[in-house]
Amino acid sequence: MNYKLKRVLAVLFVVIIAVGWYLTIFGAGPIDPIKDRIKLGLDIKGGVYVVMEADTDLKGDDLREAMEQTQSVIEERVNQMGLAEPVVTIEGEKRIRVELPGADDAQQAIEQIGKTAQLQFALADGTIVLDGGNVKDASIATDSEKAGYAVSLEFDSEGADLFYQATTKAYNGTVTSSVEGVSNKSIMIILDGQIISYPEVNEPISGGKCSITGNFSQEEASNLAALIRGGALPLELHEVNSSVQSAKIGYDALEMSVYAGLIGLAIILILMLVAYRGMGLAADLALLFYVVIVLNVMAFMGSVLTLPGIAGIILSVGMAVDANVVIFSRIREEIESGKTVRSAVQIGFKRAMSTVIDSQVTTLIAAVILYEIGTSSVKGFAWTFMIGIVVSIFTAVVVTHLYVSIMSEGKRTGRKGFFGIKKNNKATFSINRDLHFIKYRKIYYGISVAIMVVGLVCGVVRGLNYGIDFTGGTMIQMDMGKEISISDVEKAIKEYDLEPEIIYSGENNDQIVIRTIESLDTDERAEVIGTINDTFGTTQEDVVAEELFGPSVGKELRNNAVLATVLAAVCMLIYIRFRFSQWKFGGAALLGVLHDVLIVIAFYAIFNITINNPFIAGILTVVGYSINDTIVVFDRIRENIKYMKKGSTEQLVDRSITQTLGRSMMTSATTLIVMIPLLIMAGDAIREFVIPLMVGIIAGAYSSIGTCSPLYYEFSRPGRMSKYEKHVKANQKKKRKEEKFQEVKALEEKHDPEPEVEAGRPLNEKENNAVDKNKPKTNEKRSKRYVKGNKK
Repeated sequence: MNYKLKRVLAVLFVVIIAVGWYLTIFGAGPIDPIKDRIKLGLDIKGGVYVVMEADTDLKGDDLREAMEQTQSVIEERVNQMGLAEPVVTIEGEKRIRVELPGADDAQQAIEQIGKTAQLQFALADGTIVLDGGNVKDASIATDSEKAGYAVSLEFDSEGADLFYQATTKAYNGTVTSSVEGVSNKSIMIILDGQIISYPEVNEPISGGKCSITGNFSQEEASNLAALIRGGALPLELHEVNSSVQSAKIGYDALEMSVYAGLIGLAIILILMLVAYRGMGLAADLALLFYVVIVLNVMAFMGSVLTLPGIAGIILSVGMAVDANVVIFSRIREEIESGKTVRSAVQIGFKRAMSTVIDSQVTTLIAAVILYEIGTSSVKGFAWTFMIGIVVSIFTAVVVTHLYVSIMSEGKRTGRKGFFGIKKNNKATFSINRDLHFIKYRKIYYGISVAIMVVGLVCGVVRGLNYGIDFTGGTMIQMDMGKEISISDVEKAIKEYDLEPEIIYSGENNDQIVIRTIESLDTDERAEVIGTINDTFGTTQEDVVAEELFGPSVGKELRNNAVLATVLAAVCMLIYIRFRFSQWKFGGAALLGVLHDVLIVIAFYAIFNITINNPFIAGILTVVGYSINDTIVVFDRIRENIKYMKKGSTEQLVDRSITQTLGRSMMTSATTLIVMIPLLIMAGDAIREFVIPLMVGIIAGAYSSIGTCSPLYYEFSRPGRMSKYEKHVKANQKKKRKEEKFQEVKALEEKHDPEPEVEAGRPLNEKENNAVDKNKPKTNEKRSKRYVKGNKK
């Protein structure tokens, strides 16, 4: 690409970034502001979600069909509530998740959703003639008389008789309709008190089979058949997980999270400029473009923004810098080695690409597994995180590359100083001497073991502080309007034998949070809340949040946490083995991941922090982020193995760590920077995600240097090598000796004078001294030399 075209594209990108930010924030014409285009989750705009499990022994296709019928019935029921954008989905095999944004009365909503479907057939005057239990089947069929589709019904023997009597009365016109718009000759089909169809009777129907016609489309006929089957084959459902969220708390948390994200973004933009000068400007433009793309992609795809999702976006902003930092570090190294700025940019990008791709792919693996296994809130975090990873690679490879390439070709911007290189040809904020890490590896091992042992002792003696997400139980959060005594609350609800944990919440301790391992259903929670209202003068509107986690949900979360971690580790190990072609890299990286997970768990045990649903997301993100750091170091070790022909394995590993240390420190710093404002300003829901991430990032940066690299060194020592590896190393050593011998021999031949005397004559003293002077010094004793050559 020529220089002029690059400049045009650079200007175009600046315009796109500026216009994109304006349209994202303010909107214009048909484009609404992002706040109006993006969907908000229940934890932000308030509402109810409930997960119900079917009590049935059905399996396979029968279970799937029954669940789909139940889903159709619930969708119809939810739509009758008049709520905006309700969501009804099947989770797993036997569960249905219902989300009701903006539901005012949570108890009524949950009761309405969970009750068994009531299907009835009635005459036009409202007389019930039979119910759904008499229906054997309802299916879609083609209308033989008219184009379109029909619904075929089949009744049991009792239903057949009742239906014949009802259709006879309707056909004879002995019934007077009591419903406007419904003919006297109609049979009304009623689901949960709502009329879903009222076909007219053309003749008395016997035999237990009939068809409902009416120019149905295929979708209309299919939906009606599903609703009727649902009444005939109802599945009994029980509540296993539910949550009620207050809109006020959600919007406050959203507002503070946005402010925290903007503060973190501003700090990163300034830090990149200070650390990388001109290249930092390119990274800032790419980062601004990155944020615009991520937000608008989420809006375009209809993604639901949750509070954990916001944490995912802000975390990905910090990690988006990583690709730029890796590239910039390589460019600076090439300049320091003596290359021109333009050449250094081309070579630096080329050499950094494998590191960027490897590090981002391993993080993406963790995000994908997190999305597949996690619950709804965790999925929101993982989804935004995945989008962020993909977009960060694009902006680094395309946008950053474009601007840095243009700078390298400019007369003023192509100077070394513009790229952060000082007059002594050393980069700013760079480490200019080899540091020794491997010889202190036992100290690093000792620190890690000490933390794990302390965590183990705390975990055994005191036990881990599992939240109700993992143990199962109930949480009720209420706004009391003022600080009240916890002992008074305990007395008020003492009769329920809940053995609750009650803590304060809110800025002025004006809220209380009641947690118990007892799984209280809707009615039981309503009784507890009613008692609190009667005692302290609060109302139903003061309920900030309610949550229920059944025992089966808690057990499933624990299993998923272990499964997700193991899957992520195995997938990463396979990828590393494929990319690095040596088990030593994969084994060291896998042990590093285990180290980081144990460190985070130890942190939770030592400080008695609650382990709950976001903990899974935190652990998996730590796994992905930690191995990201390790991959960067390992990639440099692999490269140095090719180019460093002198020095021991210890020196090679030390130099590789030193070369990548600046990048590791910068990436960890930028990621922590965006999370600190979140930790301080955002609500509890986001803090639960941020805490394990911050601990994991610090542990990951430490382990890549103090655990994984030393372990690679341990695995690479001669006593640890396989026979094949020893054989390869011996051949390499033999080859190097042969090359050195040939070099010495060539030098000898080069410096031997070409005599013009008869060959075979011994050299005199003067000639011998001349040869010694020009010949490389060796330990060989001087033997008697003779003139070489041919006779003249």
